[in-house]
Formats: sequence, C-alpha cells, structure tokens
Amino acid sequence: MSTKPVRGISSMATKHLLGELAREHEGGGGSPIVFESVGGVAAARRVAAGEPVDLVVLASGALADLAARGHVQAATLRPFAVSEAALAVRSGAPHPPIATREALLETLRDARSIAYSTGPSGDALLALLDAAGLLGELRPRLVQAPPGVPVASFVGDGTAQLGVQQLSELAGCAGIEVVGVLAPQAGMATTFAIAVAERAREPRAARAFIELIVSPRAHAAIRRSRMTPVGDRRVQSG
Repeated sequence: MSTKPVRGISSMATKHLLGELAREHEGGGGSPIVFESVGGVAAARRVAAGEPVDLVVLASGALADLAARGHVQAATLRPFAVSEAALAVRSGAPHPPIATREALLETLRDARSIAYSTGPSGDALLALLDAAGLLGELRPRLVQAPPGVPVASFVGDGTAQLGVQQLSELAGCAGIEVVGVLAPQAGMATTFAIAVAERAREPRAARAFIELIVSPRAHAAIRRSRMTPVGDRRVQSG
C-alpha cells in the first residue's frame, strides 16, 4: 500500500464522516487520506477545472455529471450514504409542524425568513417550492448561505427564522434546535457518492478507500453522522 497521502475533495455534508473513516482506514494500514471539505458547487467546479485530486465525494447527481464529462472515472462511482434534509429553528423557538409535505409547506409559507444552502438540499427546497407554486411568493424571504457557510449560523444569530439543510450539517450546531427530518413526500433526501478523479495521482490507494466506505464496516460511522447507509432507508429522527 502506498504511503503517499490520498487527496480528496468533498462537500460539507460528509466532512465529519470522511474524517472518521480516513482515520480508520489509516489505522488499519491503509494510505493516509486527506479530504478538503468545501461547498459542493465549488468542489465540482474545481474538479471540472482539472484540479489534481484522487477522490471526489458529492451528491450522486453532481458526481454523475462530472463522470459524464470525463472528470471522474465512471466505473469507480459508488453511492454510499443517504442524507435527509432537516429543518432547524433558533434555540428556544417553537417547533413548527413538518410531519407531512403539506404541513412543511404551510410552515415555510408562514415563515418570516428561511435560510438554505447552495448544495443539494437547497436545490431540493427550491424545487419543492416551485412544484407547490410557492417559489415566487417566498423568494423574497429566502436567504442563501454562501458556499461552505453553515445554514445554522443564519438561524442561530436570528438572521433567518428557519433553516433547511442536511441533518448531518445541522446536528450539533450551537444556537439552534433541529425540529426533525423533512417528510419523505417532500423529496429532499440526498444520496452521496464517491469516485476516483480522472487526474488521480494515487488511483489504487483511492480505490482501497472506496472499498471501505461502501462496505458494512462503514455503516456505524455513517449512522453516527446522521446519515443512512445506501440500501438501509430507516427513518432518522432529529
């Protein structure tokens, strides 16, 4: 096994999970793995621009797009975790109803302001509002967090009344309370995937890490990160 570090880039939602699995991988004799976690849009742009990395972890749709354009090796692309989107309020604020799609939409419609991300949960929120015919009405009240900036910071300081982001990114943040994951009917779950970059300098070592993250050995870490291993869609609570 190569002792050269394997360099990866990922979106923020998988930051803690990848760090934990990288330590496990190295502790088991694997190559050192170093991930840089940034906004998903920025990560995809950097890979597409030809930045030399070994591993890329993004929402499956974004990664498939990079594969189609020849920036990651399509044959290595593997989904590994499903991340539910969740809704958060400032600590001490009432918890609004979100148990059904209709209740969620009513809660969003009543909100003074809603913070959301540039990542897949943000795209899904806009699609949900558009499908419900509410996007035009609510757009002036939407506050988009810049890439890499947590939605929780906007909710915690009172800039936004509500925040919508991946549960893995909201859980444990100071100044907020997670109301819960959004109803499945809202269609806001995101599948994350991993692939070897086309310009990888350590492709063999990168593939070895992929074998870990898609194996049952990674399931406990995935669940600790408030995600669900692919193939196991048990509902998580906030």
